[in-house]
Amino acid sequence: MTTAARRHHAAYTLFNQGLADRLGLHPTDVQCVSLLGLEPEPLTTGDIARLTGLTSGSATRLVDRLERAGLVDRRPDPQDRRKSLVSLSPRRATELEAVWDEPGRAFTEALDDFTDDELAVIERYLRRATEVGGDQADRLRKR
Repeated sequence: MTTAARRHHAAYTLFNQGLADRLGLHPTDVQCVSLLGLEPEPLTTGDIARLTGLTSGSATRLVDRLERAGLVDRRPDPQDRRKSLVSLSPRRATELEAVWDEPGRAFTEALDDFTDDELAVIERYLRRATEVGGDQADRLRKR
């Protein structure tokens, strides 16, 4: 299982790099865009730093790059004027969705052979592996 998980991670890392190359972005930029797409509300740069594992300065530069590329919009936080809120920009949403069309179908088809019970186990594993991965990333950063 561990070997299969490591191979999966390596394959997904290569996929992420390919997606980044297609969009003319850095892989971390693609991950940030993907994470922003999962969030129901805009995020602060501090939130982005925590989600990506970047320092606050690096996260600010990341948001600057994404804003210049037209991928995100930044607006003042009405609750705290020292902060800004970052959300995906609708200007390039169609392009981003189009890039995900074929891979999204392929990833969905990969799950077609599984029963609902098996999918529930896979989802539970992915959620738990995500928690463990986050914990281990935190541990490695503290060394």
